[in-house]
Amino acid sequence: MAAKRRSTLLSLLFICSSCISLLLFSALRTSTRTPISITDRWGEGVLCNYSDGAWLPDPTAGIPRYDGSSCKEIFKGWNCISAGKSNGRDLLRWRWKPASCDLPPFDPLQFLNRFRNTNIGFVGDSLNRNMFVSLVCTLKRVSKEVKKWRPVKADRGFTFLEYNLTVAYHRTNLLVRYGRWSASASGGPLESLGYKQGYRVDVDIPDGTWVDAPGFHDILIFNTGHWWWAPSKFDPVESPMLFFEQGMPLLPPLPPEHGLDRALRHMISYAEKKTGTSAINFFRTQSPRHFEGGDWDQGGSCRRMQPLLPEQVEELFSLENNGTNVEARLVNQHLFKALKHSSFHILDITHMSVYRADAHPSVAGGKKHEDCMHWCLPGITDSWNDLLVAHLNSM
Repeated sequence: MAAKRRSTLLSLLFICSSCISLLLFSALRTSTRTPISITDRWGEGVLCNYSDGAWLPDPTAGIPRYDGSSCKEIFKGWNCISAGKSNGRDLLRWRWKPASCDLPPFDPLQFLNRFRNTNIGFVGDSLNRNMFVSLVCTLKRVSKEVKKWRPVKADRGFTFLEYNLTVAYHRTNLLVRYGRWSASASGGPLESLGYKQGYRVDVDIPDGTWVDAPGFHDILIFNTGHWWWAPSKFDPVESPMLFFEQGMPLLPPLPPEHGLDRALRHMISYAEKKTGTSAINFFRTQSPRHFEGGDWDQGGSCRRMQPLLPEQVEELFSLENNGTNVEARLVNQHLFKALKHSSFHILDITHMSVYRADAHPSVAGGKKHEDCMHWCLPGITDSWNDLLVAHLNSM
């Protein structure tokens, strides 16, 4: 009886906490945001703006869609429940509620049936792998006849044999080709400016890992961003990004943000030319990081147990504050500009994700530093796929 009373008391406490959180999170709705519709990316004829909403506590949730024992594709550092993250299950007890509609978990069996004989490709950095793994694990729960293979230079991929549905991930950090560059003994335009080494980035040449993907896949989900603001990799002094176009260095040398603009323009155009007439291209917006107290290599951490409040979001992401995590908004500014006149559909996951400082692996990631960039699985990328499926269902 004592154990039963204790259980009842804990349930009541959670419900009370949830009610308080619900009142606080009602402030998350941001009616001044530009609407993004499932039918019109730029706000005309709006049916549902999935970006305008709030994370609501859902005590009845918390049952994972999959786990590490049933889906080995989950990277060990992302499997927060198995790794013992203290809120590994609690972070699932929140659901994203758009202001003017609902975003229910997608039905994996319906998805498999609808997308028979379809190839789906994720093209981008490890955050797109995060999303790819979420989708694969959700589908594996209802379909066990799965064959591993790596089509058109994919890093990994699976075919669900009964449905002839392939889901693949093509790893690429910048979307474009890049590699080490060293000064030539015979000199050149960059050498004359004093450059001795760095990274050559060809803004008009797609990375070989996905160059053939548009001709193979029926649905593509692209992303890039994190690596363009990565001083630990592209140190502006010791190993700067040196941009080339049509085989020649761009002079004067461009800063990374201008290089990103050129790369996006070329890669969007390339994908549009190479995909079939019935193909669907998405570009996913930037996944936010949540480092507090410094960047990843400066002791930054992310140990919150609940989603952020709006004022806390501004503290971490405001461009005016120039904080550790501003890259999310910086990248999106360039991304929206590049996509505005394209045929791409925008998959806006940024706004729903900025609040989820509680949903990263943190110390459970098993690294020397806290992982406040990737996401726990199961976790928030499941909601990204719910959003993807909602868009697909509307087409």
